[in-house]
Amino acid sequence: MGKVEDTEEAPDWEEAVSNVKRAGVYVRVSTAEQETDLQEAELKEYCERRGWTPILYCDHGQSGAKQDRPALNSLLSDLRKRKIDVVVVWALDRLARSLKQLLSISEECRLLGVDLVSLRQAIDTTLPAGRLTFQILGAVAEFERELLRDRVKSGMAQARRAGKRIGRPALRHFSPGELARIRSSRTQGASVRLLAKDFATTQWMIAKLLGSPEAAESVAA
Repeated sequence: MGKVEDTEEAPDWEEAVSNVKRAGVYVRVSTAEQETDLQEAELKEYCERRGWTPILYCDHGQSGAKQDRPALNSLLSDLRKRKIDVVVVWALDRLARSLKQLLSISEECRLLGVDLVSLRQAIDTTLPAGRLTFQILGAVAEFERELLRDRVKSGMAQARRAGKRIGRPALRHFSPGELARIRSSRTQGASVRLLAKDFATTQWMIAKLLGSPEAAESVAA
């Protein structure tokens, strides 16, 4: 009878251990003189209250504007290897200094099934309210991208109406006489490569001038 009870209890213990989340605790300070002790203490205490096992990733003297940060790179690498279950930060600006970077990291977490927690902003994607917050941030980011695309299109349309040329400028302008010499030399057997060298331009531009009258007019002085 005793052996049967031991066999029944073992799976429950193993399940309890497997359910303990591995928390990637990320802390960062911008200068080497600053300390991360305050961030570390609060984050470790939080993980203990949640019953999570903290794994510390610390960047000293690393600006938040830099995407290439040693400890952050290590955190993201472990995240992709499924070595952590939740990312915990003191504040979102410790993790990312732009909405674009923040959304990129949070989207990667979502795709890998890794939760994200920020103590200062009270964001916790293990809870419905936290997931809603990131859905709203994602919608705002998409809205901003649409506005930017609309502004670019409107600006290009206005420039065209004003008679301005859209696109990259030519490497150089050609006089009507130069255009005539290019065409004449080509009919006499000069290669596109030689013409590009003689007229200090690219082979692509020579080919474009020879093949399109409109293109020739657009780069004429």
